[in-house]
Amino acid sequence: MELELRTQRERRPTAAGLRVALVSETYPPDVNGVAHTLARLAEGLVDLGHRVTLVRPRPGSGSVPVVAAGPGESLQVIGVPLPFYREVRLGLVRPGRLVRLWRGQCPDVVYIATEGPLGWSALRAARHLGLPVVSGFHTNFDSYSAHYGAAWLLRPLRAYLRRWHNATALTLVPTEAQRAALLAAGYARVEVLGRGVDGRLFHPMHRAPSLRAEWGVAADGPVVLHVGRLAPEKNLDLLVRAWRALHARNPDARLVVVGDGPARAGLQAALPEAHFAGMRRGMDLANHFASADLFLFPSLTETFGNVVLEAMASGLAIVAYDVAAAGALLTDGVSGRLARAGDEAAFVAAACELARTGAPLARYRVAARQHAEGCAWPQVQRRFAALLAAAVTPLADGTGDVRGPVRAA
Repeated sequence: MELELRTQRERRPTAAGLRVALVSETYPPDVNGVAHTLARLAEGLVDLGHRVTLVRPRPGSGSVPVVAAGPGESLQVIGVPLPFYREVRLGLVRPGRLVRLWRGQCPDVVYIATEGPLGWSALRAARHLGLPVVSGFHTNFDSYSAHYGAAWLLRPLRAYLRRWHNATALTLVPTEAQRAALLAAGYARVEVLGRGVDGRLFHPMHRAPSLRAEWGVAADGPVVLHVGRLAPEKNLDLLVRAWRALHARNPDARLVVVGDGPARAGLQAALPEAHFAGMRRGMDLANHFASADLFLFPSLTETFGNVVLEAMASGLAIVAYDVAAAGALLTDGVSGRLARAGDEAAFVAAACELARTGAPLARYRVAARQHAEGCAWPQVQRRFAALLAAAVTPLADGTGDVRGPVRAA
C-alpha cells in the first residue's frame, strides 16, 4: 500500500488534467435529478480537459437509450432494483474488483455519488489504494423511510450516512442550508456545490400554443404544472389539496402533471380532470415547462430539486416550501411564493393567490427567469473540478491523510 500511495503522489496531475473515477448507482439513461446532475458534471470535467471513467450498475432492460456526453470509459456492474424506487438499481461489486480496476487506471481522485452497496465497495477500494475520495449527498434517502412504512430505519440510516461520508475527504451538498444541517448532525467536512440549468433549453421562447390547445386551455386560463417523480415522498396529497382550492377560485385553470412513478394511478384517480403527460425529456420537456404559467412543488424531501430551477428558467411563477432549491433561489413575493416547511395552509393560499392571471403573475414569471439566468452549468462544473483537484493536495504534500479538510473557492 505504501508503494501504491507513493506512486499516486508522484503521478499527481495538474488541476487541468485530473483522472476522475465517478461512481454512482444512477446515471443516464435513468431519469432523475441525480442522474441528470452527474451527467452534467461529468460532461463539464471532460470539457475542461479531465479524464473521467464511470462505474455504475447496468441499466434495466426497460431503460430508454440516450446519447449523453461525459465519460469515455465505464465499468457496468450487476444491478438490482431498489425496492421502493425500482427505477434506480443498486450496484453489486466486490471491493477487490475495483482495486484491480483502479490499479490499472490509476485515478487521481474518486467521486462517489451514492451511498449504497456500490458506493460502499468503492470507498473501501479507494481507501485500500490510498486514493482521495469526495462524496456527494444527493438524496435524502433517510427521510424516505417514513413514507415507505419503515420509520424505524431513520436513526440507523442517519448514523450510517454520517459514518460513511465522514470516511471521505469531503462531502458536497447543493445548498448552504443543507451544509449547515449536516454539520449540525456531526458531518465533519462539507462544502456547497450548487446546481445549474441549461437556460437555452429551458426558456420561455419554447412556449407552444399548440400544446396549450391540446390541453384544452382557455385563452387566458393559467396552466398549473407539476413535474417530478410521482411517489409517496413527494407530498402529492398537498398538490391535490392546492389544486382543488385553486381550481375552485379559477375554473379556467388547467393542471398538467409530468412524470411517472408508483403514485401515478392514485393521483390520476384523485385528479381525473388533470392532464397526465407521463415522462418527458429534452425539448419535449422544455415545451411542457414553457407552456405552463404556475409551478406547484410541495415536496419536503429534496436535497435540491432541479425541476425548480428548470421552472424558473422557463419563466414560471413558483409555489414551494422554503427548503432546498426553492429556499436557496427564490425570493418570496418577488420570483415566487414560499411557505414555511410544513405550513400546508400557507402553501394552498399562495397557490390560490398566484393562480390569478394578469400583471402580478407576469411579474413573478419575469423575475424567476431573470434569477435563473445567473445559474449556468459551466460555473458549477469549474467549481466541481476545483474541489476534486483540492482533494488530491493532501497526497502531494506528504501527509498521506486523504480525509483532511478541503476548501476550494
